[in-house]
Amino acid sequence: MLVIGGGPAGAAAGFWLAKLGHDVTIVERKKFPREKTCGDGLTPRAVKQLDDMGLSTGLEKFHRYEGLRATAHGIALELQWPTHPIYPRYGYVVRRRELDMMVAHNARNAGAKLLEEHEAAAPITEKGCVRGAMITNKKDDTTVALHADYVVIADGANSRFGRSMGTSRERAWPYGTAIRTYWQSPRHKEPWIESALDVKDRNGKSMPGYGWIFPVGDGTINIGVGLLSTFKNFKDVNTSHLLDSYAHMVADKWEIDPTKPECKATSGKIPMGGSVGPKVGPTHIVIGDAAGSVNPFNGEGIDYAYETAHMAAEVIHDALISGDATALKRYEQLIEDEYGQYFKVARLFARIIGKPILMRELSRVGIHSRTLMEWVLRIMANLLRPDEIGPAEAAYKAAAAIVRLYPNA
Repeated sequence: MLVIGGGPAGAAAGFWLAKLGHDVTIVERKKFPREKTCGDGLTPRAVKQLDDMGLSTGLEKFHRYEGLRATAHGIALELQWPTHPIYPRYGYVVRRRELDMMVAHNARNAGAKLLEEHEAAAPITEKGCVRGAMITNKKDDTTVALHADYVVIADGANSRFGRSMGTSRERAWPYGTAIRTYWQSPRHKEPWIESALDVKDRNGKSMPGYGWIFPVGDGTINIGVGLLSTFKNFKDVNTSHLLDSYAHMVADKWEIDPTKPECKATSGKIPMGGSVGPKVGPTHIVIGDAAGSVNPFNGEGIDYAYETAHMAAEVIHDALISGDATALKRYEQLIEDEYGQYFKVARLFARIIGKPILMRELSRVGIHSRTLMEWVLRIMANLLRPDEIGPAEAAYKAAAAIVRLYPNA
């Protein structure tokens, strides 16, 4: 097996395939450790996946946090992660340069071959099926053919390899953009990640997105902003200016010098809500950000990368054991069963909050009710309980019923 990309999705797929006893090679364009635009926050869903991969002990050296502090209109609510029969009530903040290296090395330790500083230049196809890739060693600029029965495409949000295999984003569906960097702060060990629901631009106008502050525990905090494409003037927003405005807004509270970030800010475009497809071909599967597997409610993608990787490994294992490549088609059903309705609700929500006035009023109402914000957190973090129906589950079911009336949502 060949896995294109060594980030969260690719490394996890390589781990599970190796654990299942298969010969797998992971091709990663960069050398670990490497940076990635991200808030660095691991939610309970992500922690569960990392624990399943045997990495719970490795996580313990990083900063653990207990929940979310939501802020808006001068009010702050500290909301602990909700109880759940499967997921823990805590998360971690881990810089992606450390997290991705840890997961990739874990895959290698499980038996996967990890090729760093190698790039999949082009697919090898036979009778319309991908059977490997031409792999370029970026250190010496040599290219060799690497053949494989099946290929997992996990090369991230821009997915050049995926596009060469015919994937594309559903243009009518929302996407996001995010920008972040780090600041030194004495509050770097806060037990809460913080999300601001009332982000404003330099002129004080409300924006359809959110600001985040994730304490890293190493003397720094990760500060960033995320925006949704559902805002009609989305492309006109200067995200660097918006991050600067947000840093100045929180400077006193977090005791930072907003003019002196630790490093240059990085940004990225985020396809969301399963918006990229097709996700399965005769001999390949697309996972993680390359498949748009990002939660439109909150821009969270790491846990979905790990989860889709595990699903993909299982169906490829079935195909190899049975000798029947059509087993790969089950991946589409697994994705639909796990995320289909939820992502549809989230996409519609993203359209609704694309109106700044409505976003401002929703946040104004929500921030005054702890009970309301607790079930909003459960819905937006996809921590709905399968074992009981509480207010959050009931609200989600009502939203899902409405969304069924919108076939293209």
